[in-house]
Amino acid sequence: MERTGHITPESLMSLEAYAKWRKLHKTEVMALRQQRTVTLNEHMRVQFESEITIRYQIQEMLRIEKVFEEAGIQQEIDAYVPLVPDGHNWKATVMLAYPDVDQRKQALAQLIGVEDRLFVQIDGHAPVYAIADEDLDRETELKTSAVHFVRFELTPAMCAAVASGAAATLGCDHAHYNAAVAIAPDTLQSLITDLQ
Repeated sequence: MERTGHITPESLMSLEAYAKWRKLHKTEVMALRQQRTVTLNEHMRVQFESEITIRYQIQEMLRIEKVFEEAGIQQEIDAYVPLVPDGHNWKATVMLAYPDVDQRKQALAQLIGVEDRLFVQIDGHAPVYAIADEDLDRETELKTSAVHFVRFELTPAMCAAVASGAAATLGCDHAHYNAAVAIAPDTLQSLITDLQ
């Protein structure tokens, strides 16, 4: 699976070709996903997306749903392509995981607005807060969703700093979920490719 810069129906594999490719390369994509995942304390995982992870997700959905008609393929592309970084931002899927059902209900009620309190901070620059759930509102007055889609818009100076080796932090300053972690160097190296 290679980057083309633009995901189109023509750039995707047929179901048959993908089935063969998947057998040989699924482990590589899973390793890339793992590399691009940052855990923020024990309950929040932030999966930074790329063209490759989104292309894989689209191919997986087409495979699972056995979609081969053009309209269905385009529908999957339209659903996932907004998560491909644009060269000046990082985009991510945020997952809140609480194994216990009662604990999850309580946490999701307390964490309303958590997606808006996520930030990335490049050393020497102000924090950049997430722009969240642009496709649809994922919370109610009673609770937030366990899954959010976010993007972090970086200035040209921030992009240049990261490319030059500046460290970066992922954090959340929600009243009920306060955490920050340095983004690992190998993760940051992968994220730099999204800024080109």
